[in-house]
Amino acid sequence: MAGAQSEFPQTQKMEMIGQLVSGVAHDFNNALTVILGQAGFLLNDPLTASQRRRVEAIHRAGQSAAALTRKLLAIARRKMIEPRVFDLNALIADLTKMLQRLIREDIALLTHLSSEPATIKADPDEIEEVIINVVVNARDAMPEGGTLSIETAVTETGAAGESVVLKITDTGSGMTEGVKCHLFEPFFTTKGPGRGTGLGLATVHGIVKESGGEIACESEPGRGTTFTISLPRVRAAVAPVADQWVYGNLPGGTETVLLVEDDGESREVAREILTAQGYAVLDGADAYEALRIAKDHCGPIHLLLTDVVMPGMGGWKLAEELCARRPEMKVLYVSGHSDDVVVQSGVLHRDVAFLRKPFTPLVLARKVRKTLGTRAAR
Repeated sequence: MAGAQSEFPQTQKMEMIGQLVSGVAHDFNNALTVILGQAGFLLNDPLTASQRRRVEAIHRAGQSAAALTRKLLAIARRKMIEPRVFDLNALIADLTKMLQRLIREDIALLTHLSSEPATIKADPDEIEEVIINVVVNARDAMPEGGTLSIETAVTETGAAGESVVLKITDTGSGMTEGVKCHLFEPFFTTKGPGRGTGLGLATVHGIVKESGGEIACESEPGRGTTFTISLPRVRAAVAPVADQWVYGNLPGGTETVLLVEDDGESREVAREILTAQGYAVLDGADAYEALRIAKDHCGPIHLLLTDVVMPGMGGWKLAEELCARRPEMKVLYVSGHSDDVVVQSGVLHRDVAFLRKPFTPLVLARKVRKTLGTRAAR
């Protein structure tokens, strides 16, 4: 009973944070779609060295803002994750150089990775964020130096199959039981003013849980800390990775796309991307305008590219009405809303093509081509 009572305020707090995050995520993601899209176009134009540096700085700032939005949604467990199969050992190996820059020279970084592939299915950006957050906390717990070790293992978990276990251990100051009780609460921090937001370990907890895993912490004052993260192991081929920020050589076609987006600037970016790739684009600001356009258009409409949540009529209802008249038409849904809002709209399930904002020219071009079919129309 006591455990349930102590859980309630935490659940209530997370719900309030989730509502706040959901309220701003859509507007942030629309703005970031425009920033990243326009910066991407500029990076493919002939620029002076000075201009290129400035545009790259804008692009990096947009990426950072997108990462911050993902972090807030992860804390509230309202982020639309993009899981794929990857080897955790390979991710850690790639991260090592950056982690060494994050910690000081008086901290020794040791890695002990399993001899067999530590293959998991999760969002690799989120798992990377988990590792970085825990490493930064470990660094701050060792002001006089020490040792930081990162270890992976593949273990049997009985009927549940196998697990990949990640352990991050430091030789720092450790924590009292009182601190450990609040460790994963949002905005809880033992750092001084200006040195911590209290979001790091709350983010870690949210990511691990949404990835189907468990996290535990062992710590005693003066004896260091070990975070143990257990994630389900999968036996599947590692998914290939593409650089989503590359803008050249985008896949295209000559099909007709009906683009429906109530945010004017986001619609303009999407239209410019699609037009540049050879598509014929019809665009409308809402579902009712889209219905009028489709009624007046004599030729085929190969793809409906629609925002999920719009004033009056949403994308799901629009697609139902148009597909009844044009059964050959494919549908691709786009949204910058949080995951729970999209789910309530009826969109997120296995058979639906979905793209989240902020998208980039490459991501949009590939998703459109995949939804239409791999072979471009002639």
